[in-house]
Amino acid sequence: MNAFSPPTLPPTPDYDAWPIEADIRSVDHDARVLTLSWSDGRKSRYHSIWLRENAADESTVNPATRERILDLSSLPAWPEIVAAEIDESGALCVTFAPEHRHLRFHPGWLRAHDYDNAGDPEAPLVPVRRWHGGPDASPDSLDASGLLDTEPASEAEEAILAPALESVLGKGLVRLRGLPTEPGSLEAIARRIGPLRPTNFGLLFDVKAKPNPDSNAYTSIALPPHTDLPTREYHPGLQMLHCLENSVEGGQAVMLDGFAVAEALRQRDPDAFATLTRVHWCYANTAKTSDYVWYSPMIRLDAHGELLEVRIADFLRGPLQAPFEEVEATYDALMTLQAMLREPGFAIRFTYAPGDLVIFDNRRLLHARDAFEGTSGHRWLQGCYMERDEIRSRYRMVQRARRRRWIAASQQV
Repeated sequence: MNAFSPPTLPPTPDYDAWPIEADIRSVDHDARVLTLSWSDGRKSRYHSIWLRENAADESTVNPATRERILDLSSLPAWPEIVAAEIDESGALCVTFAPEHRHLRFHPGWLRAHDYDNAGDPEAPLVPVRRWHGGPDASPDSLDASGLLDTEPASEAEEAILAPALESVLGKGLVRLRGLPTEPGSLEAIARRIGPLRPTNFGLLFDVKAKPNPDSNAYTSIALPPHTDLPTREYHPGLQMLHCLENSVEGGQAVMLDGFAVAEALRQRDPDAFATLTRVHWCYANTAKTSDYVWYSPMIRLDAHGELLEVRIADFLRGPLQAPFEEVEATYDALMTLQAMLREPGFAIRFTYAPGDLVIFDNRRLLHARDAFEGTSGHRWLQGCYMERDEIRSRYRMVQRARRRRWIAASQQV
């Protein structure tokens, strides 16, 4: 750096980009707590040990991987603040004892990780919006006809994926239209989001009537509202169904927001709701070549009492193994829920067109199918599974790219 080069901001302990929403105006500290005053009036406090662990220097993180290498317990004593100031770049500079190490912190990163003023750190990336169906309802639908023509991680790809990811994160469902109908193209489409999850049905599976089926899905009969693979300890977080052919009579797709149904049950019959969050059902898929069994409540809540997942599939329930005195109340709660799943006000109904791809949260959405006449034409969907983690990761990458562009544009002004 020559004498006329502006000072640069320090790196951050991650690969993200952090806009500077406000400048640091002043810094105060004692040995174990540092207080920043920002240009917009906010005050933020940080513990000395938190700052030391979250530095971005080579003694704290591996610069090649941005993974932490510091073991706090290896320090000779609790890290304490000896001095602190703001340098010419606007970065926070802190000297720590007993190491006598001088470390710099990016103001945008500090502001974004201000735990003194933060809300719920586990809040969803996109607000969860429960929804009801009805005769005029339809899934969020987007034209994705150019998706595979875009470069991965490009702005053009982002323009298609960003609203789709937001719909899945917020409402649990999106329909992409105009995609190719060649068999196997689903894998290329899905990998624009993340890696697929293989199961005993394969990496991709064909949903069509076939001889000697090993699932009701591979017949022409109606399927009741359900989540897929509840028989797994961790059933897939996302499912994709891609229509390659559909010329049959009947076979309408049905989608319900399991969170909306569960919340309605909580309001109408709190005892039934509590039962279904407490009693573990047996879910079993005992096929000729595999034997999957798992026990879980039908409705799971997080630590705040918010809906986390539903696990519903009547045709994959094994024998109930509940305490004797709870059996009748448990079945009563089940039948209350089953009746609600038939209410038309919860359901979205639509017909797949070739080139349609539906992406949905398999731990929230219930999907079903009307029976169809197998001799009236051909109905062929290809499906695959993925985890919720993949769509969250992809969405964070989209947001990261947006922040980088915003920073670049602001620096040019």
